[in-house]
Amino acid sequence: MDSGLLANLAILVLAGFVGFAVISKVPNTLHTPLMSGTNAIHGIVLLGGIVVLGLGGDDLDVLSKILLVVAIAFGTINVVGGFLVTDRMLGMFKGRGPGKAKTAAGAGTEGKS
Repeated sequence: MDSGLLANLAILVLAGFVGFAVISKVPNTLHTPLMSGTNAIHGIVLLGGIVVLGLGGDDLDVLSKILLVVAIAFGTINVVGGFLVTDRMLGMFKGRGPGKAKTAAGAGTEGKS
């Protein structure tokens, strides 16, 4: 086994452990904003994968190309899903339209005559 491949594999495993340790300490209220920030980073990773596939595609073997396409597909799903969740979260903070807001005094009087 190549020493460079072994070093890269060790870095990947350690990064997985560190990522899990960091994410498991985040409170539930911060998960969606954290997802918003990681979407920007993941978008850069997707762009890099597309560049590698486009520019270095002649030097790659078939297995590398397949793995790169699968990684780009999964990354795209992650980014799109993250933006949808973020949009839904931000929609929760938008105010209601005019005439739809309930007052504190009238909130409990529906249906009473």
